[in-house]
Amino acid sequence: MRTTRTRRLAGAIALALTVATAATACGSSGDGKATDGQTRVFAADNGQITIPVSPKRVIATGYAVPALLEAGAPLVGVSSWKRGIPLFNEQERKKYDELAKVAGESASETNYEAIAQADPDLIVIGVPKPVLADIDIKRLEAIAPVVAIGPSVPSMWRELSRKQADAAGAAAGFDALKTAYDTKAKGLAEKYKAVLPQLKLGHVGAYGEVAKGNFQREFNGSWGTNVAQDIGATYYGQVKVKGGGSKDVSEYPSIEELPTAFAQADAITYSVAADGSVPAPVKYVLDSPLWKELPAVKAGKVYPFRYTEAATYRAATSTLDAVDQAFAPLLKQ
Repeated sequence: MRTTRTRRLAGAIALALTVATAATACGSSGDGKATDGQTRVFAADNGQITIPVSPKRVIATGYAVPALLEAGAPLVGVSSWKRGIPLFNEQERKKYDELAKVAGESASETNYEAIAQADPDLIVIGVPKPVLADIDIKRLEAIAPVVAIGPSVPSMWRELSRKQADAAGAAAGFDALKTAYDTKAKGLAEKYKAVLPQLKLGHVGAYGEVAKGNFQREFNGSWGTNVAQDIGATYYGQVKVKGGGSKDVSEYPSIEELPTAFAQADAITYSVAADGSVPAPVKYVLDSPLWKELPAVKAGKVYPFRYTEAATYRAATSTLDAVDQAFAPLLKQ
């Protein structure tokens, strides 16, 4: 009897080990999500997070949406990202439209139930650190591992989109797009090297507040300027009082300060919509009598930029084309 019980116990242990080994190999998580079972530790804004090596079902919000759409990540849900729609190619737009929208335009509009229903094995939150306070990270962590990877200054999209793609296991698609962007930027820098680096530039951004009587002046590293910098543009000056995040690279003077703000500018660029229309905050500046008296304006050296909200390399390649089109007159002067 003792021998029989021993054999039975040994058989049960062997069976248990076999089942455990099979479960590990298949990566069965017990919740229906198929993974290969391998994990790694990933450095994110919210700490050192253990995530799947090859996630199969990814949620993306904020700036992670265009980055992961572009890189071909296995997305099952995204936040709304209306500002990026004009920059999506046909395939990205189709995918974006098809995906479940699990959050609105702001972090506070996160739909936790919708995220849970999407059954993700990774959640990539692409919002700036200060905005993380608007998200219940603990609640999300109960659904799947969460990596927060958000920008502080606008020009950080380069590094952060790479990290976002890496977290989602889609770095290969990212690298090919970066190479294409770098090649185009290098060619345009060569094209404009005799004229552009010598200019002191100013930029009027699209986020001024007409009701408050101010306008947005953007410096190096801001949305409207960072791509042009890659081909040799330099925006002189700096923010008088840095306020953190994007306020480190842009400021909001009153319209009366327009002559002082751009008095030294050899040329001025300004943001326009994807269709070339002028946003109300920019039109407020262009319609001002003070604008017409600026030296750069009198000299006819004003240039509109489309696609200034690019936050990925493929989208920024379109921005390069738009910047090239805007600056083309410089080569004839």
